[in-house]
Amino acid sequence: MGRPKGWGAAQTGRPVMYSPGRPGLSRAVERQFWAGIATGLSSEAAAAACGVSSAKGVRWFRQAGGMPPIRLSPPSGRYLSFSEREEIALLKAQGIGVRETARRLGRSPSTISRELRRNAATRGGQLQYRALTAQWKAELAARRPKTAKLAENYLLAPACASHTDRRNAQASQLREYVQERLAGKVRAQGGSPAPGPQVKWVGRRHGRRQHRRWATAWSPEQISHRLRIDFPHDESMRISHEAIYQALYVQGRGALRRELTACLRTELAPSLPRGRALRVPRARTRGRGKRYVTPEVLISQRPSEAEDRAVPGHWEGDRILGLSSSAIGTLVERTTRFTLLLHLPPMDGHGAAPRAKNGPALAGHGAEAVRDAIAAAITTLPEQLRKSLAWDQGAEMAQHAQLRIDTGVEVYFCDPQSPWQRGTNENTNGLLRQYFPKGTDLSKHTRADLDAVAAALNSRPRKTLGWKTPAEALNQLLQEMST
Repeated sequence: MGRPKGWGAAQTGRPVMYSPGRPGLSRAVERQFWAGIATGLSSEAAAAACGVSSAKGVRWFRQAGGMPPIRLSPPSGRYLSFSEREEIALLKAQGIGVRETARRLGRSPSTISRELRRNAATRGGQLQYRALTAQWKAELAARRPKTAKLAENYLLAPACASHTDRRNAQASQLREYVQERLAGKVRAQGGSPAPGPQVKWVGRRHGRRQHRRWATAWSPEQISHRLRIDFPHDESMRISHEAIYQALYVQGRGALRRELTACLRTELAPSLPRGRALRVPRARTRGRGKRYVTPEVLISQRPSEAEDRAVPGHWEGDRILGLSSSAIGTLVERTTRFTLLLHLPPMDGHGAAPRAKNGPALAGHGAEAVRDAIAAAITTLPEQLRKSLAWDQGAEMAQHAQLRIDTGVEVYFCDPQSPWQRGTNENTNGLLRQYFPKGTDLSKHTRADLDAVAAALNSRPRKTLGWKTPAEALNQLLQEMST
């Protein structure tokens, strides 16, 4: 004999809440996970920090499109917490009354009474209060789902006789405006469309040096602010840039197709070589691939004697790149402008088969190859000419600590996107392009070729050296050191 229809609603004072199965994790755990994501942790690391599986963390991140679905700030004390619900369950099991429970928790008796009635488990045929079930019911009842502004209506209403029809037409007009500015066709002067390359959507955007889809490609912020200019008196034509991002990235918001993310410009950043179909917190992109760069090795910590070039032995380094992942390393001494070229030939197996994941950099200019090449070149100089080396924050210098041990040279890293902090090296790289033009295969040049080019460059008289050559300036310094 089962329970009569409507028994659960009558006992709890709320409509029947059908269980989706095992109660999920509390919002406090999710809040801790997203707080870790905001600090730059990976999905797996943030999941481990809050005590859930890595698969669960990855699933949370992907389902939310990389955006926190809940507020990161803890809830106010107005609502009962999970620890308070656990205390209520323990006191009820001990036979403590409602008013005594309320006095111990510092809550109103009506709050405790309503909690025991509304959030009790009813599956056993009677009201049984369990903290986990009560927390799940409270969080389920607290949800206030709201339809995304761009998803309210997909098609323009044929007639606008009612308020609902007018609202649907406005929502459709706003959606069409956003899509046209985001992914509209590029048109020639005569108005005819210019299709551009045909790029197939494969779940993520193109990689570096690949064709991309041609579109008007306005940013969400540009679209949001332009609406106020194009529709100054129509308040219904308003949307924030964040709402556009959510319509693109968040599953379940459903307003814009995910492939339209290919029209965004975020993949142009150097830290995002493959593009992305999910949003990534700024803290994560700032620290990605550069954990070897610490405040102690930034160029601001370089000795001040290197600034005025009065003391020799301070170098600047970089790579010049060519076709087929070929590269040549360059080292320039700041005082004499003396140049050393590093031979970085491709390793065995390069281009013969797909590169193994996390395998060695077979192109020949990975961290180990660059470290060995610098050490071999700079150790031929006297110790007085091996004081410091400034480099950009490329991954090829990830083993700078070992380089410092091998050569005794202190390595310092320039600030991101600050090539002027290595001005001497940048100027030298421009001179080297006379011999190694862009778009050519640099791996065809032998070590003897590089030595010949370096000798030619070091034999050019320089105005900044009083028309001496770098070789003459270096030779003069060596003679002064030997006397």
